[in-house]
Amino acid sequence: MLVLETFGPAFHLPDPSPFVTKALVLLKMSGLEYEARAGDPRKAPKGKMPVLYDDGEAIADTTFIRWHLEAAHGIDFDPGLSDEQKASGWLIEKALEDNLYWAIVHERWAVDENFDKGPRNFFNVAPAPLRPIIVSMVRRQVRKDLHSQGIGRHDRADIMRIGQKSLASVAALLGDKPFLLGDAPSGWDASAYAFVENALSDYFETDLRAAGEAHPNLPAYCARMSKRYFPEIER
Repeated sequence: MLVLETFGPAFHLPDPSPFVTKALVLLKMSGLEYEARAGDPRKAPKGKMPVLYDDGEAIADTTFIRWHLEAAHGIDFDPGLSDEQKASGWLIEKALEDNLYWAIVHERWAVDENFDKGPRNFFNVAPAPLRPIIVSMVRRQVRKDLHSQGIGRHDRADIMRIGQKSLASVAALLGDKPFLLGDAPSGWDASAYAFVENALSDYFETDLRAAGEAHPNLPAYCARMSKRYFPEIER
């Protein structure tokens, strides 16, 4: 059986990581039998989640997880899509992963009120005397990651402008279609849904969430995908 290592549901989301959510949707789309279990990124092959295990082989990174499912199990995530549509899907996915994702990370980890409400709880399992040290160390590393990626060099208002532009672009491309590229979900919806749903999480009050909700088709799209793939998640 396929095994996907995840963080687990949090913040009214299937997973607090949009990358894990993307992998979960891909597995649900594939129809393959799988098990989701809690993992530890410190032990992951590339130091991040998710990781897919298939007959002893570890596949890290959602792009390679998708490619593995396609190559090893013959899954077609894009039936009926043209080459142009597939190219659009790829570019949309990478824009969300490199822009919207980091705006989400900034809002959760760099903004004190959001951090205290959300990510700080990840550290409750740490021994109480060491907890403040661990929290400070990890949060400092996240800030370094934000700075290295580039988005952390901007002030919050400009970061929100970048995130808002990403959400507006998805809304424009989605239009009145039920799914990103047509009447049926494709593999690219796994990405679009994962990142937009994380940005719109009602667990946090952010300008990013408000910007997404300003486009009525985005909450409707997320609700449609959530009902289809995660009906068990309470919101």
